[in-house]
Amino acid sequence: MESNLKVFKSDRFDVEDASSLSLFLYPDSLFIFAKDKNNTNICIHEYLNFNWNSLEQLVISDHLLKNDIPATIYLHHPIFSLVPGVLFQPGEEATYLSFASEQHTNTSYFNTPLDSNNLQVLSGIEGKLKKSLQARFSELTFHHGSVSFLSYLFKERFNLIGQEILISIFGNQIYAAAFSNQELTAFNMFSIDSNADILKYALIFIEQLKFDRNHVRISLFGATSESGITEEWGKEYFHHFRLLSPHANQNYTHGFKHLKSVNLFETNWQFD
Repeated sequence: MESNLKVFKSDRFDVEDASSLSLFLYPDSLFIFAKDKNNTNICIHEYLNFNWNSLEQLVISDHLLKNDIPATIYLHHPIFSLVPGVLFQPGEEATYLSFASEQHTNTSYFNTPLDSNNLQVLSGIEGKLKKSLQARFSELTFHHGSVSFLSYLFKERFNLIGQEILISIFGNQIYAAAFSNQELTAFNMFSIDSNADILKYALIFIEQLKFDRNHVRISLFGATSESGITEEWGKEYFHHFRLLSPHANQNYTHGFKHLKSVNLFETNWQFD
């Protein structure tokens, strides 16, 4: 596990300055953001090829996780559901999520309100995993990983045109969102094997929502030079295609060399 660790940190980093943590658990990686009392990022640990079953071991070995300070956990996994705020009823999470996957009795559920409580993002965590985290942190908050991307899109909604598809790439997965007249009309998480899959899911959204391929705008976040995704590549398939980086709501102390190479959405924008 340690051989897969990459560290990005302030020039004057001291673990004692950390007052909160944000953990982003992706399907095959983990990012730990340590923040000071001013909510400024002072250190980031990136674990590649990370297995969620290793988390219990990690919380007793990673030096950022050794202090009992408030921790926020973001789980990027496909078991989630979006429920309109007016329809959401606490205690019915298992019913809502049953449309995404079979539910187990030891699942602990959580929800996050977005868009002025107009939308609830529901998900769950396996009971054993939650207990291992509770054994380390006395103050824990859970969110589904999509809330950072979704919260950003809702903030930017009035800059959207009538037909929009926005995609955030992370590893071999994407979040894909569609907006019609600045209202969210579709959202999901997909696994991808190649750039062709990005095109496939964009075209599925266009067909299902009856968008006009000549007018819809496709925006991609998280494209890397290694992926071969460029604006020229996208414009071979769509008239309106662009690569974007999210506006920043994250602050950093001096340092953090090579952080841009990560090209992770949450290095710029997080749901806090």
